[in-house]
Order: sequence, then C-alpha cells, then structure tokens
Amino acid sequence: MENNQESSTAVDPSVEKLNKIKKELLSWIYIIVTVFAFKSSFFEPNHIPSGSLLPTNAIGDFILVNKMSYGFKLPYSDLFGDPIYLSTPSDPKRGDIIVFRYPRDRNILYVKRVIGIPGDEVEVYNNKVYLNGELIETKPVAKEEYIDLFDDKFDKKGIEFEEVQLGEKKFVTAVNNSMPYHLNIPKVKVDKGHFFVMGDNRDYSSDSRVWGFVPFGNVRGRAMVVWFNMVYPWSKEKFHFRPWRIGTLL
Repeated sequence: MENNQESSTAVDPSVEKLNKIKKELLSWIYIIVTVFAFKSSFFEPNHIPSGSLLPTNAIGDFILVNKMSYGFKLPYSDLFGDPIYLSTPSDPKRGDIIVFRYPRDRNILYVKRVIGIPGDEVEVYNNKVYLNGELIETKPVAKEEYIDLFDDKFDKKGIEFEEVQLGEKKFVTAVNNSMPYHLNIPKVKVDKGHFFVMGDNRDYSSDSRVWGFVPFGNVRGRAMVVWFNMVYPWSKEKFHFRPWRIGTLL
C-alpha cells in the first residue's frame, strides 16, 4: 500500500525537466529586463564611429553616457518617443557633450557638444563662434599633442588646434583655416526646449549649423568618460587600438 502511494506521488522526470527549463528562462528574462532597465535609466555605452568630435573624442572611442544627468527617466520610456521623467528634468549646460537622437531620424544617435541653450543667440563665421553677441575667445595650442588622432582622410597640414573655455568646460577644437569655405550660420536664437550643438572638429562636422536645434526630448544623456578604444578590422576606418584613451574624461 505504501509503495503504491510513493509511486503515485513520484514526479515525472519530463515534467521536472520542463519546470527547470521554465525557471532558467524566467531567471534570464529577469536579468535581461534588469540590465536593459539599468541601461535605459542609469548608464549606457556608446561607440564613436566618426571624427566630428576630434580631438576630444577619437574615432573608435567607446564612451559611457550618464542617462541621469538631466533627470531620472522611467525605464524604457524613451524607446518609442520622448522619455518620461520621474524627477524634475534639468537642461544640459553649455560645453556638455550630449548623446541624442538625430532630429531628422530618431533611430540614429549623434554625439555633439552643446554651444547654445534656450534663449541664447548663436552666430558662427569663419570658425569663430559668437554667443549672445560676444566672441568665444580661443587660444592656439600645440599641434603635436593631438594630430596623431587624425587619419589620412583629414588635411593634417592645414589643421590647427584651439583651446576654448565655454561655461565650466575647457576643451580643444580643431579648425582647418586653409579651407576656402567654412560652415557658417547667421545669428539665430535657440528655441525654448532646444539646444544648438557643434562638433569640436569644426570643419568636419554636420551639426546645428546644417540641420538645426536638438529638442530636449531627443537627449539621452551626457558623455562622461572613454572606457575603451578600438576600430574593428571590418570597419570602413583603418583598424587601430588605443588603450591609452581608456579613462579619458569628457
């Protein structure tokens, strides 16, 4: 009698295996949801494929983006439109490097530096930037320190470097004064809730001078630090690995 009871309560091995698989799948689902929620609201890695921010960001830089810099977002809320903020959002500051959805195609991520905030008047002429009627002062810096970050597709002979102080940020821009034409823009006033952005590589950057302002809803976060640098062997760019870029603050 007891043997019959034991056999009737024994667990079918196939059912036990199925339950184990279900538990494993649930565990992986929880892990994936948690990781992507963290990426959505806290920190996110991004890759720099172009040279528009040289010499600040080198081609092949992998950067860490602080998604909380301008407010705490509801996880996953920015997947299909503007994010929902659970805290009072704050605007990016002049000089911040931001990652944002390209205004003409939200599926593409861009990385640029904020030059003008809402209400600012910005004018760019011959690589000189005027902010609210005042020239942003620059001073030349040694070429040798930065030129190795530029590959052969750039006119290395004509490139010069200038140190810029914008707000609390001090950074270096690249300008090619040998070019007959520079990308200019007449004085414009930055709309409410929008930002005027530029690349540090002034003559090799498509930015607000071309396609206009960046809406705040497109901003994903602020670039913090370079955590790796490599151009893949199968990339259109020449392969390189620059471990000394690791830890570069932005």
